[in-house]
Amino acid sequence: MSNEDKKIQEEELQQQQNAAQADVEAVGTDADIEWNEGTALEEQEAKIAQLEAALLSSEAKIKEQQDGVLRAKAEVENMRRRAEQEVDKARKYALNKFAEELLPVIDNLERAIAAADAENEAVKPLFEGVELTHKTFVDTLAKFGLKEINPEGEAFNPEYHQAMSIQESPDHASNTVMFVMQKGYELNGRVVRPAMVMVAK
Repeated sequence: MSNEDKKIQEEELQQQQNAAQADVEAVGTDADIEWNEGTALEEQEAKIAQLEAALLSSEAKIKEQQDGVLRAKAEVENMRRRAEQEVDKARKYALNKFAEELLPVIDNLERAIAAADAENEAVKPLFEGVELTHKTFVDTLAKFGLKEINPEGEAFNPEYHQAMSIQESPDHASNTVMFVMQKGYELNGRVVRPAMVMVAK
């Protein structure tokens, strides 16, 4: 084969290749581009939907955790308040048992004062000493919140008074304390011992 023939063959081959490429480009141009763009959009929409679902899930978890934190905070606040109340009660009523044990001492001092003859000169210094001891003792206990309940002439109150007897009395209104047999005491508002009383009918 001569050089010219080879050239002609190469040119023909080149033309066939160009024609085949043109066919391929013609087949894949507009249709393929639209198809590829459609697939890419679907993939993006799927990713967006996936990300939105993950976001919603994360937001739900965050809300649940925030609720849990708020509940825990409220519970801690309630526990702190309860502990403060318990400490306050313990502080207020720590002397309750001690005060109960001291009440008979006060009663005995009052009985000694009531039984003493204040007019007798020989007994007068002793009487004044017992009276002063009683006053000092009661004042000291009052500093710590122990108060006397002496309801003579007041209306009967079952929270503070214990009725030992009920009698008719023309001088007193019905349900009134006529006579106090034994004084009662309260410690910071809590009754340590109710007053023993006689109530009018």
